[in-house]
Amino acid sequence: MSDNTALTEHDIVHALCAPDAASLYSAARALADDVFGRQVFLRGVVEFANHCRRNCLYCGLRAANTDVERFRLDDEEILHAVSFAAAHGMGTVVLQSGEEAQGDVRRVGALVREIKRRHNVAVTLSLGDYAEDHYRYWRDCGADRYLLKVETTDDALHARMRPGTTVTERLARVETLQRLGYETGSGVISGLPGMTPRILARDILRLSAMGLEMIAVGPFIPHPGTPLGAERAAVDIEQALRATALLRLLNPGANIPATSALDSACPPQDSGTQYPVSDTRLNNQDSAHSPYGKGGREQGLAAGANVVMPSVTPERVRRNYAIYPGKNTVQCSVTEAVRQLKLRLEHAGYQPSDAIGASLSGRFRAADPMQGCKAAQTIRAAATPSGNPSGHFADNAHTHSTTPVPGTEQFSKEPA
Repeated sequence: MSDNTALTEHDIVHALCAPDAASLYSAARALADDVFGRQVFLRGVVEFANHCRRNCLYCGLRAANTDVERFRLDDEEILHAVSFAAAHGMGTVVLQSGEEAQGDVRRVGALVREIKRRHNVAVTLSLGDYAEDHYRYWRDCGADRYLLKVETTDDALHARMRPGTTVTERLARVETLQRLGYETGSGVISGLPGMTPRILARDILRLSAMGLEMIAVGPFIPHPGTPLGAERAAVDIEQALRATALLRLLNPGANIPATSALDSACPPQDSGTQYPVSDTRLNNQDSAHSPYGKGGREQGLAAGANVVMPSVTPERVRRNYAIYPGKNTVQCSVTEAVRQLKLRLEHAGYQPSDAIGASLSGRFRAADPMQGCKAAQTIRAAATPSGNPSGHFADNAHTHSTTPVPGTEQFSKEPA
């Protein structure tokens, strides 16, 4: 296949499964440096309620988990947390909650208006599924961005992981948010039980075809309060990092976070217990060409991410927003946690940025019609199976199809 043809899921599977990902990480980080420099945008996340009507199999906030101590912050607590974020150099605040059965739509709108009146920050909402009129109302109130993760675009896996919902409905809401003028984000969980490299490859290509401004991928971490809590497989941070790098190469101007799940799976070496991970090289500090040997967020940045999203939720309830083990379990104050995160960024050679940090996705789509070809060439070169000339990988869903996944033909003629 020539280097200027459309990427296929086979190409992405190769990149996900190749014996060595050093060149993939290097290419992704170089592209992030070209686009964003060494600045890393800070987004302060205010988790203001952990009530949820959904029963997603992977989430510790699921309605059926009766071990969760439920909470809702009042308006003043929310606004105080937002003020803290703004005062500590965070150009974006994220209002996040579980998906409430009867969410107070007008209350959220009033909070958005007040935040925009008090602070020069972007406001991102991450509240789940709502009607189009509600999304429009929040947009009219001043909300800038909306994050609605799809978790996987595979119909069967999505239906199993998120009972009572469908991929079609979720993606339709993402498209609605885009049409309403939000900077729109979505993302997936890598390593979900039942997810194969081929499914993840399709997820990466599907997300990259959607023109998103924000894209996130974090590793699956089993929560003991869920039906998946008994999963014994090691947390696959390596797969999440490769997916992050691939998303960067396919989406040069998108904001891509080094997710908090990466830190939960692989905390900085001085921060306490570390979950089992699927790659023993994670503790090797001698590699100059990969993100190994650092905390999860540093590894995500080295794989091409450009955003970190620390929690600024008040200490009294922060631990109760436990989507997965390790989420919000730091023992220090919010102030100290943010200070330490900034020091980590600086130590790793990055510059914490107080900018609002708008996506540059549109600029790349308009400016360089050959970007898709460049991405294809880079990914194929990075995925060359050194030491594995047959190209066969241990993936029971491996395919040799060279037919482009529908909707991804654009990678051969226009930017992702």
